[in-house]
Amino acid sequence: MSVPSPAGVDRVVLITGAGSGIGAALARRIAAPRAALMLHARGADEASRERLAQVAADCSANGAHCATLCADLAERGAADHVIHQTLARFGALDQLVANAGHAQRQTLHALDPDTFSAAWAAMPAAFAALVKRASPALETSKRGRVVALSSFVAHRYRADTPFAATAAAKAALESLAKTAAAELAPHGVTVNCVAPGYTRKDRGPSADNASVWQRAAQATPLGHVAEPADIAALIAFLLSDEARHITGQVIHVDGGLTLG
Repeated sequence: MSVPSPAGVDRVVLITGAGSGIGAALARRIAAPRAALMLHARGADEASRERLAQVAADCSANGAHCATLCADLAERGAADHVIHQTLARFGALDQLVANAGHAQRQTLHALDPDTFSAAWAAMPAAFAALVKRASPALETSKRGRVVALSSFVAHRYRADTPFAATAAAKAALESLAKTAAAELAPHGVTVNCVAPGYTRKDRGPSADNASVWQRAAQATPLGHVAEPADIAALIAFLLSDEARHITGQVIHVDGGLTLG
């Protein structure tokens, strides 16, 4: 039996890592009067919380029903808390976008157990916990969708750009997403991964480093890096009714970066 979203709302969407970058671009793209958005960020500092609040304000200005919460998804119990708060606030959860994560350059030789454990906890383990806790709500939705953010680093391996821990974590994330796709398919819930290539950042050490982005553009066959809105456009499509027959896929938005 399907349980409807709150009155006046077509769908309730949880977006993790919504304070900046792809998550913020997606939130702003899908914000509409009949959408309810739970926007999550780790909220490690005041600046992070202010960015999340600004995204929520922008979405509310477009008519969306918005709420925010902060939690470190790498911590035990955080994923359960995020889903619980979403259900408590809106009474339903139709769509989950697992966007929170990070990339860290590191060789296999330099990989230490703490770094590997941190990458695992923040990405595949957090995704598994989110989906497990959200499944009962997703299974009762008429528009059940899950989209997980992977990365080109799980598909492109070069000695000059090593991402040992991140690549392993994203590959595991993709595997878990396919398992979830198989298990949730009987309930009409789709589960897909989006794997961006080099995507411009709006914060962080590399955000204003022109030489970094020039090299990334040169490494990309199309000759330019993606903007967060480019990735958000595909995610928005995968959340839409038009994508109801797409599941278990890893879709690259990388300008041809993984062609060779």
